[in-house]
Amino acid sequence: MADVSDLKIQEAYLDVRSDKSDTNWLLLDYQSDRSDRLVLTQTGTGGLSELRDALDDSKASYGYARVKYSNDKESQREKFILVVWIGSGCKVLRKAKISVHTANVKEVLRVYSIEVAARERDDLKEDPIVVRLRKAGGASYDGI
Repeated sequence: MADVSDLKIQEAYLDVRSDKSDTNWLLLDYQSDRSDRLVLTQTGTGGLSELRDALDDSKASYGYARVKYSNDKESQREKFILVVWIGSGCKVLRKAKISVHTANVKEVLRVYSIEVAARERDDLKEDPIVVRLRKAGGASYDGI
């Protein structure tokens, strides 16, 4: 079981969700290699590309991001995604705990449209994620 009790996590989650804030992503990392305690390590305003750059190949991390896109010529949408990152250099024991820990993270980062399991930075390219968000959103008038 992961410890997600750090109040800074909840504050950052609410900040990313707020229409009044420019913050559009957060990143949670394990406090140490041997710890199951998750802590807020970064937030940012630079979108998915900035979140992607913040990931460490030696770690497993959890991200949460607001993604803004045009659904059609007439409208803008904002949706939220949960990112489960397992870097290529992540230790085997940590990888084994991810599915259980993800359930604990979802208790705090509750509202999102899609979950993105990312093993490589390319898994977080914006265009394929927007396609998934459009499909998950239901109303699409442009044939996607």
